[in-house]
Amino acid sequence: MASMRDIKRRKESVTSTQQITKAMKLVATVKLQKARGKAESNKPYFSTLYDTICSVLALTKNVDHKYIKESESKNKALIVITSNRGLAGGYNSNIVKMIVNENKDKFPKEETYVYAIGKKGIEGLTRKGYSIHKDYSEVINAPLYSDAMEISKELLTQFEKGEIGEIYLAYTNFKNTVSQEAKLIKLLPIDPGDFKFDESHDDRIQMNFEGSAAGSGDFTPFVCGLDDSENEEAVLDQVIPNYMRSIIYGAFLEAVASENGARMQAMDSATSNAEEMIADLSLMYNRARQGAITQELTEIIAGAEAIS
Repeated sequence: MASMRDIKRRKESVTSTQQITKAMKLVATVKLQKARGKAESNKPYFSTLYDTICSVLALTKNVDHKYIKESESKNKALIVITSNRGLAGGYNSNIVKMIVNENKDKFPKEETYVYAIGKKGIEGLTRKGYSIHKDYSEVINAPLYSDAMEISKELLTQFEKGEIGEIYLAYTNFKNTVSQEAKLIKLLPIDPGDFKFDESHDDRIQMNFEGSAAGSGDFTPFVCGLDDSENEEAVLDQVIPNYMRSIIYGAFLEAVASENGARMQAMDSATSNAEEMIADLSLMYNRARQGAITQELTEIIAGAEAIS
């Protein structure tokens, strides 16, 4: 049985750890509230952009556009969003498992260009044999829309050159404080079937699209001197990159919220576990103390009887 001194030291150590986990939980809670606010404010813009791209794709079904047609390249770009720090439960490991276990066949190591955002993702994928094409880990500390623009610009350039044939995004979607879901979505090439278009609005959208010739429509740019198909391509040239940037930036915000939600839950569990350990150690200490007192009394009584 451990001595009273050992139990006391252990209890003090657990108490100190509990104070740290409490503080980390509070910090994560504050950061979560800020991240949720940013994520919510981004949704109206994304929803409008999503409706726009649905409308454009509905009206450009026969356009052979570079962002829609399949590429001959077998290489795939994979944007992986994790965190730079641990102590967040299964937040980081869930992303790595989703890639190396659930989608192993989709992402062969020799054909996958990993664009890592977060050091924990780099560590996990490197251990599994993936090579990191580019490291954007600093982005996740304070993600900005300009960061999404920079990343999407580089990827679009490689896609247009034929260096990569598909672009995917792996991140954690924030549902609520106790539930976060690892998600994998395909960014390019665009599959019109993935976009749900409400055909009841077709007449209104068609009118707006045709109205762009006078500069009054929803779909710009309209370039004088170009035929309809060329203008359709010009619209897609603008809308799809904006959509891609919005998806990436939205994933940043969702990932930050998910990370802090996961860390808050992990620290709450750690605090509760520490409280149980402290209670158990207190009980062990009291038993050891009682045993020591009983032993001392027995020795005193035995000594008194020996003298008498």
